[in-house]
Amino acid sequence: MTKVKICGLQTPEAVQAAVAAGADYLGFVFAPSRRQISIAKAKELVKGLPASVKTVGVFVNPSLDSLKEHILAVPLDMVQIHGDWDESMVEALDVPVIGAIQVAGGLTPPSEKLPYVLFDAPQAGSGKTFDWQAVDLTQISQPVFIAGGLTVANVQEAIATFSPYAVDVSSGVETAGEKDVTKIKTFIERVKA
Repeated sequence: MTKVKICGLQTPEAVQAAVAAGADYLGFVFAPSRRQISIAKAKELVKGLPASVKTVGVFVNPSLDSLKEHILAVPLDMVQIHGDWDESMVEALDVPVIGAIQVAGGLTPPSEKLPYVLFDAPQAGSGKTFDWQAVDLTQISQPVFIAGGLTVANVQEAIATFSPYAVDVSSGVETAGEKDVTKIKTFIERVKA
């Protein structure tokens, strides 16, 4: 069964909707973005979550100290890293790392050290898909998250195309830039159907 990550969460209502509908991962964006959240707010949102739901902090070009601070303070079960970062961080952290790869043109195979890999559109959070034909998952040994422009309308096609470990959605479950609890529920139902 494909797992679901609902990303860019900022409100208790959206978190509760995601958990109630069966989300496996909740993503909190700490990188500069319109979905950016503070440690204090994320800490409030993760209180009382079931152990089966994992919290993921999303970062761009983070320092090791910043990652460690967020992991302890929120707390986070995993971190997702975009941009430039040092591979040695994978071994220096106490939680698994999802290494994000923006798919644009040619594809460099991800480091074998990464526990998880996420394929995303060239502009993360843009609501646009990447070229699905450009990625050959037979060359990837790690569990893969597929992100980038997923919606209720195309998520089943993405699952059929990639058979991914998980799908990751943010803008695809928003209305006018805010998380939409109905879209969250429908998206998760579509994945788990």
